[in-house]
Amino acid sequence: MATPAFTFTPSTFQKLHPAEFFRRFTTEGVRPDGRLLDAFRPTTVHHGVISTANSSAMVRIGGTTVVCGVKAEVAEPKLDAPDQGYLVPNVELSPMCSSKFRPGPPSEQAQAVSEAINRVLKESKVLDLKDLCIEEGKAVWVLYVDAVCVAYDGNIFDAALAAIMAALKNVRIRKPTYQEGTIKVSGGSTATDENSFTLNLARAPLSATFAIFDTTLTILADPNVTEESISDGQISITLDETGLLCGVTKIGAASCSQSVMRDCVQSAKKRTLQLRAIMSQQ
Repeated sequence: MATPAFTFTPSTFQKLHPAEFFRRFTTEGVRPDGRLLDAFRPTTVHHGVISTANSSAMVRIGGTTVVCGVKAEVAEPKLDAPDQGYLVPNVELSPMCSSKFRPGPPSEQAQAVSEAINRVLKESKVLDLKDLCIEEGKAVWVLYVDAVCVAYDGNIFDAALAAIMAALKNVRIRKPTYQEGTIKVSGGSTATDENSFTLNLARAPLSATFAIFDTTLTILADPNVTEESISDGQISITLDETGLLCGVTKIGAASCSQSVMRDCVQSAKKRTLQLRAIMSQQ
């Protein structure tokens, strides 16, 4: 008696064998969502989404949405840097954005992304922290840069960094005065007050992320959450506005050849140029 054959619907096959399901698409040069392997998802940027912040922005890349708010507060400077302020970035991934995240302390992924973005901002020297000094050794500005993911569908690094840079670009802080241990700021709205200042950003790094899939080292631009789950690793290429490399962030154990890395850098240059054009239109 012949053994009965089993057939699965595409959705069932995808659940049982996600990597094999995906591989059958990539061998044809496409993905299950219809994108080419090197295609990025539709992206939008909106400014001024939080009225109570010194600046804010919202970035949507496909199904991933990040809202960033910047809040300026007065603090004491560090003893070893009495004339420098602080820039404190943080990325939040809460259960609100995806069921894969749990309540409680920041997840390992959220901490890793926050540390990676903090490293990019520092090593790129985006901002001269001396510009945040109010009175040397007495008071400085600290900029809390909180990027909150409200919808997660992969590639949080690109979305969070873009939202942070879009928000920092439009920060406006009222000019303070320091008199006998007291700090006073000018009145009026920070958005229109003539006695306020904006940040002088020295560089504006943006990133493009690629997932490495399969033993053939198939490279997927802008991976969604499903593609992240079956990938062997991810590479984020960060470039400034002149196209100079600011850094490479690698997640996972997968490695790639120099030729593949060069292809990723070239693709990242095109992507970051496109992203800057989108940001300037808003």
